Amino acid sequence: MPTAPEADLTSLRGVIDGPLHEIARRLSRFLAERWPHTALVIFTRECTGRPRKVAGATQMINKVTIAELEALKATAGPGQPLSTTASIAGAPRTVWVVRDAADLLLVLLPRTAGRRFPEPALLSAIFGLVATSIRQQVAQASPDYLAESRAASSERERTIAELAAAHEAALVAILTPLRSTGLDDNRARLAAADSASAALLDLRTAQKSDQALSEEAPRAAFTRLRKDIGPMLRHHDADIEFVAPAGAGRPLPGEVAHAARAMTRTAVLAFTAQTTLARLRIAWTSDHASLLVDVRDQGSGDVDMTTLRRQLQGRARTLGATVDLDAAPGWGSRVAISLPLDPPADPSGESRLTTLNRREHEVLALLAQGMRNKAIAAELGITESTVKFHVTGVLQKLEVTSRGEAAALALTAGIGTPASS
Repeated sequence: MPTAPEADLTSLRGVIDGPLHEIARRLSRFLAERWPHTALVIFTRECTGRPRKVAGATQMINKVTIAELEALKATAGPGQPLSTTASIAGAPRTVWVVRDAADLLLVLLPRTAGRRFPEPALLSAIFGLVATSIRQQVAQASPDYLAESRAASSERERTIAELAAAHEAALVAILTPLRSTGLDDNRARLAAADSASAALLDLRTAQKSDQALSEEAPRAAFTRLRKDIGPMLRHHDADIEFVAPAGAGRPLPGEVAHAARAMTRTAVLAFTAQTTLARLRIAWTSDHASLLVDVRDQGSGDVDMTTLRRQLQGRARTLGATVDLDAAPGWGSRVAISLPLDPPADPSGESRLTTLNRREHEVLALLAQGMRNKAIAAELGITESTVKFHVTGVLQKLEVTSRGEAAALALTAGIGTPASS
């Protein structure tokens, strides 16, 4: 780190002036010389999409949990930096900790475990500025922040749902034969052991490529579904019917196929949790535009539809799917999910807005208010030629040919309105 105060301030400005999701990396580079560390974590509940912002040794930072950070926060008083030993990434480690007055937490894992914590008050002051920048960016909720936050929230929601569904499916597959009235104790134990072994094998051999498939044939995707949920239904007393999509059909995008299997599995688990279940029908129908998942039963009709909707809505919202739930006590329940095969249109240009940097957002907001280049230059304290340069960049990134089109996209997304400017 440069020793001259003005150089330090210039470098610090570079830390706080940039995309929020990269602030941990920028801060880590800024602190590296005076506070040598192998990993850095910023923890803030204000960023709902990505509360952990990390930089450094990947194998370590990927193991840092929210529970560990909450426990560490409880030991650090606001404005009272400390050096301590705490459980981080699953093991006791020396850490330098700073907790901002607004409850943001900074954790550094020093490069040398026994090293004295250098200039804790200075680090606390620096992090105070960084924490203020984070809070301001969250409060302003710029389009790039919102897009990044939504993506992170959706990804976390999908991951948690997938893990929970996989664990639940494994437990159901184990418990079903043990509860079955049609199996004696020995056969039930053998069936449960087989299900447990299969579940462990799946966990150990699962490949990331399963989620990265570019596309799958509808019938092949359904066959994978049947194989996935078959073990948990094998010894169920209900009559189970699988109806595969007819014909070859248009290939399913990998994310749609993966989501359809996960959502079908979630619905099936909810249906099999009923006190009585006589018949269960699991059907997919595919055409050139969408994939329809239809799960219905003859049962007690006491499926918890509120919980089931909450479990399904994350994926549905991300993929533009529609979910229709219906339950009739004493008759049965039905779940119908329509998944579009093509991504939804983006008439607001929101995805393109996320490509703009902070200065381009400022220029676009003023442009959307009808301001000309000279007025924008005066407002932002830059030259008119610089404004022209930024306007050209904005038009190119938004893929429009005029200031009017750019302004229309901005206003549709809420940029340039009194609330956003």
